[in-house]
Amino acid sequence: MKKFKGISVFPGIAIGPAFVYSTELPPIPRYYLQDHHVEEELQRFRGAVERAVEEIERIKEGQQGETVKILDSHLLMLRDPEFTGSVERDVAESKRNVEWILLETTESYVERLKDADDDYLRERIYDIRDIANRILNHLLYRERILLSDLQEEVILVCHDLLPSEAIQMNKRMVKGIAMDAGGRTSHTAILARAFEIPSVLGLSEISRQVKSGQTLIVDGRDGVVIVDPTPEVMEQYQQRMREVEEQAIQLLSLNEVPGETRDGKRIFLRANIEVPEEVESVLAHGADGIGLFRTEFLFMHSRHLPTEEEQYAAYREVIEQMGDREVIIRTLDLGGEKVIPRLYDAHDEHNPILGWRAIRFCLANPHIFKIQLRAILRASIYGKVSIMFPLISSQEEVVMGLEILDQVKEELEREGIPFERDIPVGAMIEVPAAALTADILAQKVDFFSIGTNDLIQYTLATDRGNERVAYLYQPFHPAVLRLIQMTVDHAHQAGIPVGMCGEMAGDPLATFVLIGLGLDELSMSPASIPEVKRLVRSTSVAECEEFVGAILQLKSHREVERVVREKMEELGHVGAN
Repeated sequence: MKKFKGISVFPGIAIGPAFVYSTELPPIPRYYLQDHHVEEELQRFRGAVERAVEEIERIKEGQQGETVKILDSHLLMLRDPEFTGSVERDVAESKRNVEWILLETTESYVERLKDADDDYLRERIYDIRDIANRILNHLLYRERILLSDLQEEVILVCHDLLPSEAIQMNKRMVKGIAMDAGGRTSHTAILARAFEIPSVLGLSEISRQVKSGQTLIVDGRDGVVIVDPTPEVMEQYQQRMREVEEQAIQLLSLNEVPGETRDGKRIFLRANIEVPEEVESVLAHGADGIGLFRTEFLFMHSRHLPTEEEQYAAYREVIEQMGDREVIIRTLDLGGEKVIPRLYDAHDEHNPILGWRAIRFCLANPHIFKIQLRAILRASIYGKVSIMFPLISSQEEVVMGLEILDQVKEELEREGIPFERDIPVGAMIEVPAAALTADILAQKVDFFSIGTNDLIQYTLATDRGNERVAYLYQPFHPAVLRLIQMTVDHAHQAGIPVGMCGEMAGDPLATFVLIGLGLDELSMSPASIPEVKRLVRSTSVAECEEFVGAILQLKSHREVERVVREKMEELGHVGAN
């Protein structure tokens, strides 16, 4: 038995035979051309590019949302005169065959991207290789194994999965994904979440150490893949799968009932999404709405700044699908670990997490900010929509954001374009300064949403991505709990609701604590909603408040977590972790 640890992309457990998928090309021919064959070679290349374009256009048929955007980005690359022109010039100058030149050109692009500082650019390597392989297959007249042709349930194992392959694969037969490469911002990760396939990426060498047919367990919650499990381990995971399936069936009955405590308080349970394709999962899990629609995907997965029309179409698609359920759209939160160099004018920051990001970036780039606000406002007439400003640290930032929003409203009115004038505007509480001045901020906004991922990181001065200090990242630290309580108290004193959209909101272990602290709304991964709803309906606000009153007297996160676990076990919720 072997165990591999990687990056969890979508929770869940999958067990099945491995299907090792290789995209390696056969040996590439290398030869020199006679002068009179150069033009013929160029025509052969142009024909292969055109066939690749036609192939992608066929794949696009019947697709929608983020899938179409990925394929469109590939079409742009195929039609990019810089890329194709570079290949043609090298063929003409060196008089070498086009396969040889195309391979060299591709690797040149890849080497430059490997040195990029941010994940997004490095992960574009897969897109470059995807289109190059597509052209090479047409040049070599090679038929590719299609994942769409899978006829039995498998765990897909690969070094990397090109975006077009992820789009075309038979989702019913791919029960899990284990991949050497990739991160949470890769196209494969986004699509795995949209398709709800238990997936673990960043496994380094699993594709070299696994053979097709070997039994695999993909534990998408803990980011673990087990190869050839022992009978004991297999039984443990099979039992866990049965429990998860039984629980899922039981929880389906909760889709039609509200997240209401025994003493009658409604806790609105909403979903966090990144791409429009996730709406289907949001509705399937009985969410009250979308509490966090991250809009960065439009910017991070496009080769150009998304236009107002592109943004409007994406927002409208989600809003219309959600019907009368609220959609809270967070304005652009680029910066920190989500850097796009073309927007930063090569701006170099030594500490980007504390730098030019989120609302700070938007206020410094009002032309970009206004385009997004116009798109959101135009889409607001199709449903119930709210706007949320991220990483607020002062009242001045809120005021400046509202002033720009008012300017956009005036522009739309002059142009005769309809929009929801009284659209609610909220502030994310993600830094201690915002929590400590929540009474001031509450005077300017319609709601708060606590982003615990950053709030914990900033409060405890710990980089949650640094394994050396990961042990310091503790949601139950007394300082974190006190800041949450302070934020809730000030919000309620001002008469506005307060929600939470960080990972803590979807942790069943935290549910009773958050109810006791007074949260009105919790927003999380769609798959987490049924279990949290079950816990909400099993308790009362009075019981939770009494419980929280006791744990706020404790002195360390260890004590808090121990008492919370004991409480969960006492109430029979032993599965919470």
